[in-house]
Amino acid sequence: MPSKFDLLLNKKTFEYDIYSLIRAFFPGAGVTIGYYGEAALSVDDAEKGVTAEAPAAKAGQPAAEGKNGTFTVFYGDKEMTFSYEAAEGSAPVESRADDVPVRSADDVPVRSADDVLTRTFRKKAPLTDFDDRIVTKNEVKQLVYRSLREMTGRDLPWGDLTGIRPVKIPMHLLEEGRNDEEIAAYLRDTYFVSEGKIALAVETAHREKTLLDRIDPEKGYSLYVGIPFCPSICLYCSFGSHQMDRFRNMVEPYIETLGKELDFIAEEMKGRHPDSIYIGGGTPTSITAGQLRRVLQLIEDRFDTKHVEEYTVEAGRPDTITEEKLRVMREFPVTRISVNPQTMNQKTLDLIGRRHTVEDAIEKFRMARALGFDNINMDLIIGLPGEGRDEVEHTLEEIGKLDPDSLTIHSLALKRATRLNLFKEQYEPISFENSESIMESTERAARAMGMAPYYLYRQKNMAGNFENVGYAKPGKEGVYNILIMEEKQTIMAAGSGASTKFVFDGGRRIERAENVKDLKGYIERIDEMMARKKYGIDRYLNGNTSNDED
Repeated sequence: MPSKFDLLLNKKTFEYDIYSLIRAFFPGAGVTIGYYGEAALSVDDAEKGVTAEAPAAKAGQPAAEGKNGTFTVFYGDKEMTFSYEAAEGSAPVESRADDVPVRSADDVPVRSADDVLTRTFRKKAPLTDFDDRIVTKNEVKQLVYRSLREMTGRDLPWGDLTGIRPVKIPMHLLEEGRNDEEIAAYLRDTYFVSEGKIALAVETAHREKTLLDRIDPEKGYSLYVGIPFCPSICLYCSFGSHQMDRFRNMVEPYIETLGKELDFIAEEMKGRHPDSIYIGGGTPTSITAGQLRRVLQLIEDRFDTKHVEEYTVEAGRPDTITEEKLRVMREFPVTRISVNPQTMNQKTLDLIGRRHTVEDAIEKFRMARALGFDNINMDLIIGLPGEGRDEVEHTLEEIGKLDPDSLTIHSLALKRATRLNLFKEQYEPISFENSESIMESTERAARAMGMAPYYLYRQKNMAGNFENVGYAKPGKEGVYNILIMEEKQTIMAAGSGASTKFVFDGGRRIERAENVKDLKGYIERIDEMMARKKYGIDRYLNGNTSNDED
């Protein structure tokens, strides 16, 4: 299989969707993106594997104007060309292979007819509405997917879906009044989703809808509070975390600034109440018990928690959890915590930079249970370096003995900012394994513990093109997780790197206000970030446009 693709486009439309499908079929391949008629790359994004030089323009290629689109993928000494067009007629999609020599530009070698494979897919019937971006995108992705499927001889579990929120599609269809059979047919025919993933998505959508029906998006909102400190930075982590040993002196000024931002949010959101509160990070329990009490007290003093459906503290790292910190949380209306081992294999924990043992995870979980926490989540990552089926099965067996209330299964995603990606040559001898059967094992284990899926999302560069799934026992679902995925409610976020999401116009529109990630910048520029929130609250939530410029 090819390790590098050169992708030439005559349009800059749907570029990322085409790129994503190539990477889904060939996860380890690099992709160079260029455009006919342009000598340099117009895409400069390391996450897309773009190299410094673009393929040269080739004579005789179609212009970028018009409604038709053509793109060519070169791999090794082979070429695959896709074309899509708005043409009259009613013939079905057809596929044909032509041996066509590729004429070179100055720095593109001539390929003979014998070593060129050209596949052209043409939609003879008119696209439903070529001016409709969504419909056209679906048509283009279908053509690309069919050709890559023919080339590789395999299907992807999520078909040609490239977005991170696949449950939004069945959720929308449920809200339209469609039944399960109609939803399944739509996912199958439009996106080529496998039967197993269809069942997972539909079941998750039903459970999400039941929970969301309890929430009033107009009167409420969610509150996120970020504590961006960790005892160490894990090999796979891409969050804006700061290692405690280096940034300990920043904790006190950070909490003071956080209090100022929480004061602002509480004042500006008067008349609305938080439906969920989520303290994340980093690892919130990296700070001392006294500092944790101050943060929880800041929230208690400023916000009405009577309507809160869920109050989560992401305790996360077992090496940061102490009995004193757990007792502090019990002083406040915290309803849910996470104790996240990621794996129950010590060799893997050591490799990925988790400074705790398997025994630590077990001990801290049992300590939380003994102190009265009756909603404890545990996170696991599938596809960690050196782990295969046997290691995953061992982890699931050990987790089953603890019997948590919810289990979040993450498929490893190698983001560009992680140490695992930045220094990947060091880990090339180590296997990264995920498969449909391994993911099925995690589902069976969760169901054996009395859990069912309640939220689901995907990430870029995810191992095996799979998904992250939250499983929970009845009544133990993470409401905030659903709200952030389904984007049904405004999320007010405080802290460095926190992203406020304004959901308005009946949920049809979303705007964001981002906080800077740098700790020093957050502390020094807090007034600027509160001003961004002020603008969003006034304009998007309160509908006040009097201060807008003409």
